Amino acid sequence: MPNTTPRISRLTRDEVAAETGEIYDRYMQQRGNVPNMFRTVAHRPEIFQTMIAHFEAVLNTGTLPLKLKELVIVRTSQLNDCEYCLNSHTRIAKKLGWSDDQLAHLEDYALRNDFSLQEKTGLRLAELMTRNERPFTDAEWQEMRDVFSEGEMVELMAAIGLFNYFNRFNNLLDMESTAPAVQAVAQTVTQ
Repeated sequence: MPNTTPRISRLTRDEVAAETGEIYDRYMQQRGNVPNMFRTVAHRPEIFQTMIAHFEAVLNTGTLPLKLKELVIVRTSQLNDCEYCLNSHTRIAKKLGWSDDQLAHLEDYALRNDFSLQEKTGLRLAELMTRNERPFTDAEWQEMRDVFSEGEMVELMAAIGLFNYFNRFNNLLDMESTAPAVQAVAQTVTQ
Protein backbone atom coordinates (compact mmCIF):
# COMPACT_ATOMS: atom_id res chain seq x y z
CA MET A 1 0.00 0.00 0.00
CA PRO A 2 1.52 3.32 -1.01
CA ASN A 3 2.53 5.73 1.69
CA THR A 4 0.05 8.59 2.19
CA THR A 5 2.73 11.01 3.41
CA PRO A 6 5.45 11.55 0.83
CA ARG A 7 8.88 10.52 2.03
CA ILE A 8 10.30 13.37 -0.05
CA SER A 9 8.05 16.35 -0.71
CA ARG A 10 6.67 17.04 -4.17
CA LEU A 11 7.27 20.48 -5.56
CA THR A 12 4.36 22.42 -6.99
CA ARG A 13 4.54 24.59 -10.09
CA ASP A 14 4.97 27.67 -7.89
CA GLU A 15 8.00 26.14 -6.14
CA VAL A 16 10.13 25.42 -9.20
CA ALA A 17 12.32 27.53 -11.49
CA ALA A 18 11.19 28.60 -14.95
CA GLU A 19 12.82 25.74 -16.94
CA THR A 20 11.32 23.11 -14.64
CA GLY A 21 8.00 24.96 -14.74
CA GLU A 22 7.96 24.69 -18.52
CA ILE A 23 8.25 20.91 -18.21
CA TYR A 24 5.44 20.89 -15.63
CA ASP A 25 3.27 22.91 -18.02
CA ARG A 26 3.98 20.53 -20.89
CA TYR A 27 3.01 17.48 -18.82
CA MET A 28 -0.12 19.20 -17.53
CA GLN A 29 -1.13 19.85 -21.13
CA GLN A 30 -0.22 16.35 -22.37
CA ARG A 31 -1.23 14.17 -19.42
CA GLY A 32 -3.45 16.30 -17.23
CA ASN A 33 -0.96 16.05 -14.33
CA VAL A 34 2.67 16.15 -13.36
CA PRO A 35 3.60 12.67 -12.08
CA ASN A 36 4.60 12.49 -8.42
CA MET A 37 7.99 11.07 -9.36
CA PHE A 38 8.72 14.09 -11.52
CA ARG A 39 7.59 16.48 -8.79
CA THR A 40 9.94 14.68 -6.38
CA VAL A 41 12.97 14.68 -8.68
CA ALA A 42 12.37 18.40 -9.31
CA HIS A 43 14.22 19.06 -6.03
CA ARG A 44 17.31 18.75 -8.25
CA PRO A 45 16.46 20.63 -11.47
CA GLU A 46 19.58 19.48 -13.32
CA ILE A 47 18.72 15.84 -12.67
CA PHE A 48 15.05 16.44 -13.42
CA GLN A 49 15.68 18.18 -16.74
CA THR A 50 18.12 15.56 -17.99
CA MET A 51 15.86 12.75 -16.75
CA ILE A 52 12.93 14.18 -18.72
CA ALA A 53 15.09 14.62 -21.82
CA HIS A 54 16.27 11.01 -21.56
CA PHE A 55 12.75 9.71 -20.86
CA GLU A 56 11.35 11.51 -23.89
CA ALA A 57 14.23 10.42 -26.14
CA VAL A 58 13.81 6.78 -25.11
CA LEU A 59 10.07 6.78 -25.73
CA ASN A 60 9.77 9.10 -28.70
CA THR A 61 12.79 8.46 -30.93
CA GLY A 62 14.20 5.51 -32.84
CA THR A 63 12.55 3.07 -35.17
CA LEU A 64 10.68 0.75 -32.80
CA PRO A 65 7.00 1.47 -32.17
CA LEU A 66 6.00 3.02 -28.85
CA LYS A 67 3.57 0.10 -28.48
CA LEU A 68 6.51 -2.34 -28.18
CA LYS A 69 8.43 -0.05 -25.83
CA GLU A 70 5.40 0.25 -23.54
CA LEU A 71 5.00 -3.54 -23.56
CA VAL A 72 8.56 -4.07 -22.28
CA ILE A 73 8.08 -1.22 -19.78
CA VAL A 74 5.00 -2.94 -18.36
CA ARG A 75 6.85 -6.28 -18.13
CA THR A 76 9.84 -4.62 -16.45
CA SER A 77 7.53 -2.90 -13.96
CA GLN A 78 5.73 -6.21 -13.28
CA LEU A 79 9.01 -7.95 -12.55
CA ASN A 80 9.99 -5.15 -10.16
CA ASP A 81 6.51 -5.08 -8.61
CA CYS A 82 6.29 -1.33 -9.15
CA GLU A 83 2.65 -0.43 -8.62
CA TYR A 84 3.34 3.24 -9.34
CA CYS A 85 4.75 2.63 -12.86
CA LEU A 86 2.27 -0.15 -13.59
CA ASN A 87 -0.70 2.13 -12.90
CA SER A 88 0.40 4.63 -15.50
CA HIS A 89 2.04 2.44 -18.13
CA THR A 90 -0.61 -0.28 -18.13
CA ARG A 91 -3.15 2.41 -19.00
CA ILE A 92 -0.92 3.71 -21.77
CA ALA A 93 -0.29 0.18 -23.09
CA LYS A 94 -4.03 -0.48 -23.23
CA LYS A 95 -4.59 2.75 -25.15
CA LEU A 96 -1.93 1.60 -27.61
CA GLY A 97 -3.81 -1.63 -28.25
CA TRP A 98 -2.65 -4.23 -25.72
CA SER A 99 -5.51 -6.17 -24.12
CA ASP A 100 -6.14 -6.64 -20.41
CA ASP A 101 -5.55 -10.37 -20.90
CA GLN A 102 -2.21 -9.88 -22.64
CA LEU A 103 -0.94 -7.47 -19.99
CA ALA A 104 -2.21 -9.54 -17.06
CA HIS A 105 -0.46 -12.67 -18.36
CA LEU A 106 2.84 -11.35 -19.71
CA GLU A 107 4.73 -13.99 -17.76
CA ASP A 108 3.23 -16.53 -20.21
CA TYR A 109 4.19 -14.59 -23.37
CA ALA A 110 6.34 -17.44 -24.77
CA LEU A 111 3.33 -19.77 -24.85
CA ARG A 112 0.89 -17.31 -26.38
CA ASN A 113 -0.01 -16.89 -30.04
CA ASP A 114 -1.05 -13.25 -29.74
CA PHE A 115 2.50 -11.87 -29.52
CA SER A 116 4.79 -11.58 -32.54
CA LEU A 117 8.36 -12.88 -32.58
CA GLN A 118 9.57 -9.30 -32.13
CA GLU A 119 7.30 -8.79 -29.11
CA LYS A 120 8.31 -12.11 -27.54
CA THR A 121 11.99 -11.34 -28.07
CA GLY A 122 11.55 -7.89 -26.52
CA LEU A 123 9.79 -9.42 -23.51
CA ARG A 124 12.58 -11.97 -23.16
CA LEU A 125 15.11 -9.13 -23.20
CA ALA A 126 13.11 -7.31 -20.48
CA GLU A 127 13.18 -10.42 -18.31
CA LEU A 128 16.86 -11.17 -18.82
CA MET A 129 17.93 -7.58 -18.26
CA THR A 130 15.65 -6.94 -15.27
CA ARG A 131 16.45 -10.17 -13.46
CA ASN A 132 20.15 -9.59 -14.17
CA GLU A 133 20.96 -13.13 -13.06
CA ARG A 134 23.95 -13.51 -15.39
CA PRO A 135 25.45 -12.15 -18.60
CA PHE A 136 23.64 -12.98 -21.82
CA THR A 137 24.83 -16.12 -23.54
CA ASP A 138 26.01 -16.05 -27.15
CA ALA A 139 22.79 -17.83 -28.10
CA GLU A 140 20.66 -15.16 -26.37
CA TRP A 141 22.56 -12.38 -28.14
CA GLN A 142 22.04 -14.17 -31.45
CA GLU A 143 18.32 -14.44 -30.71
CA MET A 144 18.23 -10.66 -30.24
CA ARG A 145 20.32 -10.02 -33.39
CA ASP A 146 18.02 -12.23 -35.46
CA VAL A 147 15.09 -9.94 -34.61
CA PHE A 148 16.49 -6.48 -33.87
CA SER A 149 19.13 -4.25 -35.37
CA GLU A 150 21.83 -3.03 -33.00
CA GLY A 151 20.12 0.35 -32.79
CA GLU A 152 16.81 -1.29 -31.92
CA MET A 153 18.51 -3.34 -29.19
CA VAL A 154 19.84 -0.07 -27.77
CA GLU A 155 16.30 1.38 -27.84
CA LEU A 156 14.84 -1.57 -25.95
CA MET A 157 17.71 -1.80 -23.48
CA ALA A 158 17.39 1.94 -22.79
CA ALA A 159 13.63 1.59 -22.12
CA ILE A 160 14.16 -1.43 -19.87
CA GLY A 161 17.09 0.17 -18.06
CA LEU A 162 15.26 3.46 -17.58
CA PHE A 163 12.29 1.71 -16.04
CA ASN A 164 14.45 -0.44 -13.80
CA TYR A 165 15.76 2.91 -12.49
CA PHE A 166 12.27 4.44 -12.26
CA ASN A 167 10.83 1.30 -10.63
CA ARG A 168 13.50 1.21 -7.95
CA PHE A 169 13.22 4.94 -7.28
CA ASN A 170 9.45 4.73 -6.88
CA ASN A 171 9.42 1.50 -4.90
CA LEU A 172 11.95 2.85 -2.42
CA LEU A 173 9.84 5.95 -1.85
CA ASP A 174 6.57 3.94 -1.79
CA MET A 175 5.33 6.44 -4.37
CA GLU A 176 1.60 6.73 -4.87
CA SER A 177 0.16 7.38 -8.28
CA THR A 178 -1.32 10.53 -9.55
CA ALA A 179 -4.36 9.82 -11.68
CA PRO A 180 -3.42 10.87 -15.20
CA ALA A 181 -6.12 11.93 -17.56
CA VAL A 182 -6.18 8.75 -19.61
CA GLN A 183 -7.62 10.43 -22.68
CA ALA A 184 -4.83 12.99 -22.70
CA VAL A 185 -2.23 10.24 -22.33
CA ALA A 186 -3.76 8.29 -25.19
CA GLN A 187 -3.75 11.32 -27.46
CA THR A 188 -0.12 12.08 -26.62
CA VAL A 189 1.25 8.59 -27.15
CA THR A 190 -0.54 8.03 -30.43
CA GLN A 191 0.64 11.24 -32.09
